[in-house]
Amino acid sequence: MDRFERQAAVYIMVNRYRGTLYVGVSSALYLRVCDHKNERFDGCTKQHGVKTLVWHAHFATMEEAISHEKLLKKWHRDWKFPIIDEMNPDWADPHEQIDADITFASARPRPSPG
Repeated sequence: MDRFERQAAVYIMVNRYRGTLYVGVSSALYLRVCDHKNERFDGCTKQHGVKTLVWHAHFATMEEAISHEKLLKKWHRDWKFPIIDEMNPDWADPHEQIDADITFASARPRPSPG
């Protein structure tokens, strides 16, 4: 799949390991991450230097992605670490590889880490 093709996604970005977390939703994940890295938006990500993508999930529809984003935003920050660690134990930025092989999220996350 072309990385610039429209596809609903939820993502988490950070400024450093276990630092400031930002949860967002986009229909063009690769380009949205570029926007954050280039500080094209005023607000939290620019203010805190949030430029590292550490987690993302694709969804079949934007409605599903928005619902998932809202749920993640309600989570305590410590609940988000395990889903990041599971997908990306080194917290390495997968920006250049995203959207190359899309798999859709099939289940809603649990509201607690246990």
